[in-house]
Amino acid sequence: MDTDSKRWLKFRSGSEVRGPQEALTDDFARKLGYTFSMWLAEALGKDPKALVLAVGRDERPSGKRLTAALSQGMLAAGCDVQDCGQCAAPALYMMAQGDADGAVMVTASPAQEALNGFKFVTSRGGLNSATVKDMLQRAADTEVPARLAVGPDAASRRYYEHLRRVATQYLEDDAMKPLLGLRVVVDARCAVGAEYARFLEALGVEIQGSLTAPSPVIVDPAAPEALDALAKAVLANRADLGVAFTADGTRAAFVDQNGRAIGQNRLIALVAAVLLDSAPGLTFVTDSVTSSGLSAFIAEWGGIHYRFKRGYRNVIEEAVRLNDEGINCPIAIETSGHTAFRENGFMDDGLYLATRLICEALNRKREGQTLSQLIDDLQEPVESAEIRLPVKPYEDWDPEEEVQAIVEGILSHTLDHPEWQLAPDNREGVRITFNLDGGVNNAWFQLRMSVHDPVMVLNAESAVPGGVKRILRALHALIQDTEYVDLTPLKEAL
Repeated sequence: MDTDSKRWLKFRSGSEVRGPQEALTDDFARKLGYTFSMWLAEALGKDPKALVLAVGRDERPSGKRLTAALSQGMLAAGCDVQDCGQCAAPALYMMAQGDADGAVMVTASPAQEALNGFKFVTSRGGLNSATVKDMLQRAADTEVPARLAVGPDAASRRYYEHLRRVATQYLEDDAMKPLLGLRVVVDARCAVGAEYARFLEALGVEIQGSLTAPSPVIVDPAAPEALDALAKAVLANRADLGVAFTADGTRAAFVDQNGRAIGQNRLIALVAAVLLDSAPGLTFVTDSVTSSGLSAFIAEWGGIHYRFKRGYRNVIEEAVRLNDEGINCPIAIETSGHTAFRENGFMDDGLYLATRLICEALNRKREGQTLSQLIDDLQEPVESAEIRLPVKPYEDWDPEEEVQAIVEGILSHTLDHPEWQLAPDNREGVRITFNLDGGVNNAWFQLRMSVHDPVMVLNAESAVPGGVKRILRALHALIQDTEYVDLTPLKEAL
């Protein structure tokens, strides 16, 4: 493997490409655009000159530079390129389901501002990790002829027209301002949030108190400081709901009228309750680290909880597969907030989710209720923990083989220790459940490899005080001799 291949493969982050902005050179972006174009032409059985590709970006400083270089590579392949400028990723994805054959969003989503990257989507859906790896390897050997850049398109306007149609259809109200009577605080410090706030205001929502900044900033909507700022604004303005987005608009975070965050298991439960209220029997595909209480909640509402792997592309692809098999699965959703509705083409779209929940909030308000009342009965753990265990540099060993050895050691332990029970829906790493203090399935841990980083992620929950430390001590005693994973964070947690 040559030097460029080794260096560029380090930019692969699950099904995306991410790296320091200065490391993502124009040459890299140009070759990536060319390689994606040629790969897509081959996948669709088309001449590259017949392809229409869309490109867009968030507000990161390197976005314009990388978008221009990416477009040059696409043009060099002979493709027609539509530059959508600064826009939400779902707006760009919608282009790939309409006027374009594929699209690339220049973004690192919620990652720190020092990073940037690329997200790929085609008319058939997003790319998986193996395909991205193959493209990076091919890009390193690519020579790209020069071509001219392209002009902007109106992706955002078209996308927000789509969201307006969604709102009017859901509310069964074609008035100019169908959301009159609702008050929502938007974290508008990022460009996508500011654009969405203007959209809500045009539909009649009162948005006073929304958070603003002198210039757009990159916000992780699930970060404690971001949620705290949003909660304070919601309470100060007596709003019905607060909402924030990642820089590319693919993820959303919410705060209820009492300033309490609606995220992770609470968000999945809320969406499940909204959908099951009118259509029992639905299946919900989530990532693997969701709680036992969520499973019980979905079952009580008449639905089926289907745990799968972490990674938004993983849950989306599994939901699509289940629907192809005849299973009624309307949504794929991660605890991180990534959400894709079947009715929205399984696009990873936080703005669509927000629009659906805001409409539901208005319907509930008209009945004298609040949106968060739907999840009053959700049983949440007494204790929970997430511990990230760094995997040691692996120039001279196979990480997949050694990590699998740790997992298999845990699985073997369950054969001789009946108090360790393998979860029946274990589909990633290893998830072990426990019956503590006479309870049933009231504690668990899961150990898995991270999608994006060289770490093993350990999640644990317990409905019994002190339960998390009890099960983690037992796990540490079992795996303490590993040479390839740094267990220091686990020791510190104990």
